[in-house]
Amino acid sequence: MTRAACPICRHAEADPKYRPFCSKRCADIDLGRWFTGRYAVPGPPVDENGESDSEDQA
Repeated sequence: MTRAACPICRHAEADPKYRPFCSKRCADIDLGRWFTGRYAVPGPPVDENGESDSEDQA
Protein backbone atom coordinates (compact mmCIF):
# COMPACT_ATOMS: atom_id res chain seq x y z
CA MET A 1 0.00 0.00 0.00
CA THR A 2 1.40 3.41 -0.98
CA ARG A 3 1.09 6.25 1.49
CA ALA A 4 0.44 9.79 0.36
CA ALA A 5 2.83 12.55 1.33
CA CYS A 6 1.76 15.31 3.71
CA PRO A 7 0.05 18.01 1.59
CA ILE A 8 1.78 20.80 3.55
CA CYS A 9 5.45 19.76 3.90
CA ARG A 10 5.53 16.75 1.54
CA HIS A 11 6.94 14.52 4.32
CA ALA A 12 6.69 10.92 3.13
CA GLU A 13 4.71 9.49 6.06
CA ALA A 14 1.43 10.80 7.43
CA ASP A 15 0.77 10.32 11.14
CA PRO A 16 -2.47 8.31 11.53
CA LYS A 17 -3.50 10.69 14.34
CA TYR A 18 -3.34 13.73 12.00
CA ARG A 19 -4.00 12.08 8.65
CA PRO A 20 -3.50 13.25 5.90
CA PHE A 21 -0.90 15.44 7.63
CA CYS A 22 2.38 14.30 9.17
CA SER A 23 2.01 16.31 12.39
CA LYS A 24 -0.16 18.66 14.41
CA ARG A 25 1.94 21.54 13.08
CA CYS A 26 1.00 20.78 9.46
CA ALA A 27 -2.64 20.23 10.40
CA ASP A 28 -2.66 23.64 12.14
CA ILE A 29 -1.05 25.33 9.12
CA ASP A 30 -3.82 23.93 6.92
CA LEU A 31 -6.52 25.09 9.35
CA GLY A 32 -4.99 28.56 9.43
CA ARG A 33 -5.16 28.72 5.65
CA TRP A 34 -8.92 28.03 5.80
CA PHE A 35 -9.40 30.69 8.51
CA THR A 36 -7.56 33.38 6.56
CA GLY A 37 -9.45 32.68 3.33
CA ARG A 38 -6.49 31.30 1.41
CA TYR A 39 -8.65 28.27 0.71
CA ALA A 40 -12.24 28.81 -0.33
CA VAL A 41 -15.16 26.75 -1.60
CA PRO A 42 -17.00 28.55 -4.41
CA GLY A 43 -20.61 29.48 -3.78
CA PRO A 44 -23.41 30.96 -5.84
CA PRO A 45 -22.73 34.26 -7.64
CA VAL A 46 -23.47 37.42 -5.67
CA ASP A 47 -24.97 40.52 -7.35
CA GLU A 48 -23.87 44.12 -6.78
CA ASN A 49 -26.20 44.49 -3.77
CA GLY A 50 -24.52 41.56 -1.98
CA GLU A 51 -27.47 39.25 -2.55
CA SER A 52 -27.15 35.72 -3.89
CA ASP A 53 -28.65 34.87 -7.28
CA SER A 54 -29.93 31.48 -6.09
CA GLU A 55 -33.64 30.78 -6.53
CA ASP A 56 -34.20 29.27 -3.07
CA GLN A 57 -34.37 32.65 -1.33
CA ALA A 58 -37.65 33.70 0.24
